[in-house]
Amino acid sequence: MTIRRVLAVCILGLAVSACGATAQRLAEVGRPPAMSPIEDPSQLAGGGVTRIPMPAEEAFGPNETNSLWRPGARTFFGDPRASRPGDILTVNINIQDNARVQNATNRSRTSSENSRINNFLGAETSLANIFPNAIDPENLTRFGSTSSMQGSGSVDRREQINMAIAAIVTQRLSNGNLVIAGRQEVRINNEVRELLITGIVRPEDIAADNTIRHTQIAEARVSYGGRGHISDMQRPRVGQEIYDILWPF
Repeated sequence: MTIRRVLAVCILGLAVSACGATAQRLAEVGRPPAMSPIEDPSQLAGGGVTRIPMPAEEAFGPNETNSLWRPGARTFFGDPRASRPGDILTVNINIQDNARVQNATNRSRTSSENSRINNFLGAETSLANIFPNAIDPENLTRFGSTSSMQGSGSVDRREQINMAIAAIVTQRLSNGNLVIAGRQEVRINNEVRELLITGIVRPEDIAADNTIRHTQIAEARVSYGGRGHISDMQRPRVGQEIYDILWPF
């Protein structure tokens, strides 16, 4: 397959995907963007069964049916915290990230090489017969080079998100940890704001009020974005995106 055919296939694929997005946006002209239907939250966590390295399961004795207490219980009659698939818990998201990086690089190099022939079995006197012009055996060749490079870069990033979202337990792993997933959508003035969160939590980290901090979620995936009129204005046009992807310079 030639390079032209590969490029043609790539352009065609981008055009098809762009047409799908454009058709969706055209369908929402004159009305607010549609909100997503309620669906299986396990699909937010990637779908299927989460498989990670697990320790060997411990062997527990027979259930004490006459005991008033259960392992891990926080209350006398029952534990209100989420512990089984389908239970709901609240995730408090408080992200305040500040990162500032500044780098500077300065590099230079200078080299010089000279060569000469003073004595070469008496043949040095015949150099004038080999070359059209008279040459100086003391300065046959001279090479030199100079290179320099200066670079600088800086990153100044600030992010702040303060939100709370209810998530559903989608799976209980063999070691007792819980896989959670949650989605929240808010539509205001033709703009839908969407918050997604997935990850793995320990039941011990869930507070007595059935809440957990986002810093206590392993493999956490937090996504906050939007779609609607404002997001469309901030997004480059389809043709501009394709041009930026394909243009090599």
